[in-house]
Amino acid sequence: MNTRAGYTLALLATLCAVTANSADLKITVVDDAAVAVGDVIVYAVPVKPLPLKPHAASIDQKDRQFVPRVSAIQVGTSVSFPNSDNVRHSVYSFSEANRFELKLYAGRAASPVLFPRAGIVALGCNIHDKMIAWVLVVETPFFARTDASGQVTLKGLEPGAYTLRAWRSTMRKEPVGEALEIGGSDPAPRQLRVPSAEEPHMADMQH
Repeated sequence: MNTRAGYTLALLATLCAVTANSADLKITVVDDAAVAVGDVIVYAVPVKPLPLKPHAASIDQKDRQFVPRVSAIQVGTSVSFPNSDNVRHSVYSFSEANRFELKLYAGRAASPVLFPRAGIVALGCNIHDKMIAWVLVVETPFFARTDASGQVTLKGLEPGAYTLRAWRSTMRKEPVGEALEIGGSDPAPRQLRVPSAEEPHMADMQH
């Protein structure tokens, strides 16, 4: 067996071992009234940082709304903002995590927008004030958004220590969090609680 073939087999064996030991965590998110909450971003931040492999993402504009309205991406991801409406839009953000502006356009914007820092980014349209969306930029590959029943599953968690966090668009402060330890099997389902709150105004999310 040549050296290259041996290295390939060793790498495949390592990847298989990691996959075999990874775990899936089921989570339910509720508010202060114990009501299930959809569109909450749940993510697990490893105590020992993992290398990130950002992927391209897209946030569309349909019926004068951002789709999805709430999303999460990894640090370093480039996001495209296609316009599927029959009117022009101008996408912008004044958030400290990423300030940018796409001038008035139809169809597809000239180039994707890079999100280089972790944090909460509020999106708006200079033409349509009711168009508001949020992007949570995270430093972990383990994240997902709850469905309408408040359910979500974080898949492929590798063994180790994490901080498990939850964030919704009505929260102006840091996401709520708690310690999480992943062993060699799927952990017991968890419940996370996020504050009940009214929807904030765009101005509240610019700082």
